[in-house]
Amino acid sequence: MLDEPDDIHPLFHGAPATTEFKKLRKRIVREVREATQTYGMIERGARWLVCLSGGKDSYTLLAVLHELQWRGLLPVDLLACNLDQGQPGFPATVLPEFLARMGVPHRIEYKDTYSIVMDKVPAGRTYCALCSRLRRGNLYRIAREEGCSAVVLGHHRDDILETFFMNLFFGGRLATMPPKLLNEDGDLFVYRPLAFVAEADCEKFARAMAYPIIPCDLCGSQDGLQRQQVKQILDGWEARSPGRRQVMFRSLMNTRPSHLLDPSIFDFVGLSRTSGPEITDLAQDPPHFGDPD
Repeated sequence: MLDEPDDIHPLFHGAPATTEFKKLRKRIVREVREATQTYGMIERGARWLVCLSGGKDSYTLLAVLHELQWRGLLPVDLLACNLDQGQPGFPATVLPEFLARMGVPHRIEYKDTYSIVMDKVPAGRTYCALCSRLRRGNLYRIAREEGCSAVVLGHHRDDILETFFMNLFFGGRLATMPPKLLNEDGDLFVYRPLAFVAEADCEKFARAMAYPIIPCDLCGSQDGLQRQQVKQILDGWEARSPGRRQVMFRSLMNTRPSHLLDPSIFDFVGLSRTSGPEITDLAQDPPHFGDPD
């Protein structure tokens, strides 16, 4: 069904005819559909603001959402949006020309947050926190102006896993990017439909489709970022034990509050010998994945 040339969305025109690419495409489409269903993202007739940075992940997100919409599996209206943050050297014509050529409804917004970030962040500190906060505020504003009920982001499985370990190593908490989030004002959802998709698959897909990828030189120019440190650790684990990333990611969907230490989510004080057998396996050994690192 995905391979019929007469019913393909323009974003897939020129797709490689190889078996490898067809399998990749079907896998990503399946995983995105699974995420939207698992986390209840679809509201029939809703309008989504699909945020497009020009990177491999957001191109993959845009293409797959339009694929699902094209096939009647995503009954929502999609509006692509790029926020041009005034970064020097940003190729401002690439995305509007691409979106127009693909026939994708879009809005291009210029807001010079780059100057604010450079002015406010002390030398040697990372830009990410302030940059993302300013970007998020503008995207929320645009979503409201466009009558959208959700802001849709291109964070993938590896982003979610890296954020979990960043919180664990540096933040002292067990938390990550949820696939579905309600904003603080309670009027907009934030969706991450690529939650089940591996970064490597986004890379392969966007490169194979020859989308005009725009690098983020602002973040990439800084050394020693916490996310890069975590990524290197995970890369090392994956190299020594292939598949470990997916195992760790699945653990985020299989939590046991009774086997953690947070009294706000499990009533340890009220636990008694007559409260039931649901936590009798306290001494259960964890799965063995080889020698410890």
